[in-house]
Amino acid sequence: MLLKTRWLTLDPYMRSGFMLQPDNVGKTVIGGTVSEVVESKAPTWQTGDLVVGFYGWQEYSVGTASDVQWNNPNMPIQKWDGSLGEPSTALGVLGMTGLTAYEGLKNVAKVQPGETVVVSAASGAVGQVVGQLAKIHGARAVGIAGGPAKCAFCVDEFGFDACVDYKAGNLGADLAGATPDGIDIYFENVGGDVLEAVIPRLNPGARIPICGFIAHYNETPTARRVNPLQRLRAEGLEVLGKDGNTKGYTFFTFSNLSSRHPDAENALEILSAWIKSGQLKYRESVTDGSSGYWAAGNSARRWCVSPADSRHSQCSATSIPIPSSSRGWIPAMH
Repeated sequence: MLLKTRWLTLDPYMRSGFMLQPDNVGKTVIGGTVSEVVESKAPTWQTGDLVVGFYGWQEYSVGTASDVQWNNPNMPIQKWDGSLGEPSTALGVLGMTGLTAYEGLKNVAKVQPGETVVVSAASGAVGQVVGQLAKIHGARAVGIAGGPAKCAFCVDEFGFDACVDYKAGNLGADLAGATPDGIDIYFENVGGDVLEAVIPRLNPGARIPICGFIAHYNETPTARRVNPLQRLRAEGLEVLGKDGNTKGYTFFTFSNLSSRHPDAENALEILSAWIKSGQLKYRESVTDGSSGYWAAGNSARRWCVSPADSRHSQCSATSIPIPSSSRGWIPAMH
């Protein structure tokens, strides 16, 4: 199949993994994509079909019906079902970020009505869904975000019960005020000082699904802090799910769910239904072509890792113009 990229994502994991590996210098930047089938010799794929895949930052790619996403044999490419939602949502609320929130809160932490759920990076693509899913399940949702605008976004737009601004300088006291009954579930996206403020508020039996720790992603081998898994282990918490434990912490990824079938498909149907009913809202930040990512003029090239500074550089001197019909997608505020 000849595929034309219509949507692609820019996500934090790129910086913490792909960008830091020297062997990736000069390679096309990885990333989730929604592509249109331009030509097909695959019987099950027709011209015009939309393919949810992992073809990276390039305008065109060649795919086969047996392709998988994330090098995971249990995650085949997906023919997008337009009845679920707009194609862009396949890379967000009905894709990696939505499934991450669903898996972490519902299947890992097993949220219950009346519990207090705290999520860091609350205005981000995952955090905004976590808070809303907490509310849908009858829990109290408290976000932690940076700045009054992001906190207002969480409360006014997504219905969080409260949001603590960690940049205000009173994180510990403000979090205590927002969680008078303690914290039953902490959905970890940040680590660092935010985690330190959360730990004293954890109730007995608390669950901590660890999605990421973005405060640590720019660390160098010579300057590393204790990560959330190490910190929580040092605090004496158990590993959630190990030996039947129903409390404690664990690291998970969205592939825990997206590689389980039909669980993944059922989760997408549920998330889609909540969007249609108005219970689940989402915000996308969209840019045309590559100019919104880096100052690259009005042309797009394959983006690759620069050996000089591990940022993006152009792989060749030949630019490929991206017409206005090609769209790029970036998760909402972090």
